[in-house]
Amino acid sequence: MRKGAITRDAVLRALAEYDDLGRDEFLSKYGYKPATGYLLLHEERTYDSKAIAGVAHKFDQGRALKPDELIGGRSHAARWLARLGFTIRSSRSPDWTRDEIILACDLAMANGWKRLEFDDPRVIELSALLQTMPIHPEELRNELFRNPNGVARKTVDITCRHPDYAGKPTNGNVLDVEVMNDFLARPAEMAKVARRIRQGLVAGDFQELSPEVEEEDDYSAPEGRLLLRRHLSRERNKALRKKKIDAALRQGGRLACEACGFDFEQVYGDRGSGYIECHHVVPLHEAGEGRTKLSDLALICANCHRMIHRRAPWPTPEELRVSIEQKHANDRRAAVAVSRPRRPADEQMPNP
Repeated sequence: MRKGAITRDAVLRALAEYDDLGRDEFLSKYGYKPATGYLLLHEERTYDSKAIAGVAHKFDQGRALKPDELIGGRSHAARWLARLGFTIRSSRSPDWTRDEIILACDLAMANGWKRLEFDDPRVIELSALLQTMPIHPEELRNELFRNPNGVARKTVDITCRHPDYAGKPTNGNVLDVEVMNDFLARPAEMAKVARRIRQGLVAGDFQELSPEVEEEDDYSAPEGRLLLRRHLSRERNKALRKKKIDAALRQGGRLACEACGFDFEQVYGDRGSGYIECHHVVPLHEAGEGRTKLSDLALICANCHRMIHRRAPWPTPEELRVSIEQKHANDRRAAVAVSRPRRPADEQMPNP
């Protein structure tokens, strides 16, 4: 049967019926199961978004939609409601990010790679800290978001993957193991990363980052997404970039990439004049939040900038330049070897 549009007024009428009947009777009356994906938040109360959308259809189109006529999640019911101005929240906590797992791993390492309980003061403190982390949007944060039980559970997921653990591991996820292995391989460095993330959260440094540097689609984040965002925010500081470029020009230099030598003006003419990207050489977990000096910055092309940030460990522009030169030398040797004529086999062997 055909589905029609729903209006905000119809949704409000469905919400009123939900309130009158109560959740269980409302869902039973229309054949819906409790929401497992998204909830509608209205006047500090939560509602099953799929059921509300289906019943709202009755007030606009004369019949309620059956559950199998609606696809769950944002693809249908929740999207309808969001378009009408309603707030949609996830009924499940979002997956843990690298930044969050770094903090959980740091806590597990401090506890001797043993699990922690939900009532441990350190778990309660980390729970409160994670709830301030500006990574997950509000609509994905439900009432249980990063509560002490969830944080304690994450320490179990991590510690049961430790090489010394003798029991059966939980399901966990690949990122838990990846971050734990980083801690096992570089404990001091990773502890410093965790400390920088904590300091930034407590000071509110990450809240002010502009949205334009929030996502870098294929950049790796060995430090965690928040420190990477902070790092890139520094690199895109227009005043610092201009000072670095002016200093290079005053010294009689040209705006060529310090890694590969690419010159935008030389290739693109006037369009490329004065353009080059600016890279903060020292990662924030090493440099901290101090004052940035021009000597901390390097002028590099967009390609080299991507290659530096692609995965850990991040090479310096000088290290990248050496690897580029080595690649070119290897290519030249291979080309010479291929072009060198080979003598027939009978000319290579001495006569008996």
